[in-house]
Amino acid sequence: MKTSAFALFVALLISNNFSSFGQSKKFSAEGEFTANCEGPAVDSEGNIYAVNFARDGTIAQMNRRGKSGFFVTLPKGSTGNGIRFADKNTFYVADFTGHNVLKVDMITKNVTVFANEPRMNQPNDLAITKSGHIFCSDPNWKEGTGQIWHVSPAGKTRLVAEKMGTTNGIDISPDEKTLYVNESVQRNVWAFDLASDGTLSNKRLIHTFADGGMDGMRCDIHGNLYIARHGKGEVAVLSPAGKVIHTIPTIGKKVSNICFGGKNGKTCYITLQDRGCLETFKAKTAGREWQMMKEFSAGK
Repeated sequence: MKTSAFALFVALLISNNFSSFGQSKKFSAEGEFTANCEGPAVDSEGNIYAVNFARDGTIAQMNRRGKSGFFVTLPKGSTGNGIRFADKNTFYVADFTGHNVLKVDMITKNVTVFANEPRMNQPNDLAITKSGHIFCSDPNWKEGTGQIWHVSPAGKTRLVAEKMGTTNGIDISPDEKTLYVNESVQRNVWAFDLASDGTLSNKRLIHTFADGGMDGMRCDIHGNLYIARHGKGEVAVLSPAGKVIHTIPTIGKKVSNICFGGKNGKTCYITLQDRGCLETFKAKTAGREWQMMKEFSAGK
């Protein structure tokens, strides 16, 4: 097959694979969350969690029908942003006002400080490996700068990338060899080589958007990035090589974050800060984090 014909064949496969996407639809009741609605994550039972329910400093639990209720209240002075599960009974929360990464026990609902780093601007979103290495985006909105922190499984912090733009959405490739991070204001998406000890190298630009903002993002099991386009009213799907292969329109405009869940891991839940609620849409491929939760539940 000639190169041009092969390229067309691949493009058609991609187009067909993503052709069933439609606009997102309503999931939870509008206005239940504050303007800091963020951090969706799904547990092993399919329940969805998001921060700042009714008031800042809280975390809600929602069932698959979108019925919401309080799950935990964070310590005084703490405000949650990104949430990531470490196993079926534990999740971590980026605490952007307390300069912490908080640890939440699902069984006891006890909230503790897993890592505190006074040098952090405001820990924003989290990504986590199967072995418990956490990466934290850390923007300085006033200065238009940012950095990335590594938090070891023992809770030790280390600065692994600095002198960046407003680092925000962050995730890890399915093979855990690449870390992706975006810069909201600069509209860049970067990739780093990721070593097993959390060291980053070979920083490279894979995509720059012409307009709109960016917020949270997640990988599917094939390594495609689903990026919340804050202010743009859409979720962009980016291939591992940095090509936009689809966009999903949303009802609200201020899309702040995304996660995968549902019975087969192909249900996406997104937080909308202007609507104060969650929306949902169906993906063609399951999410990386959902697959991790399945492995945690199976004891792998």
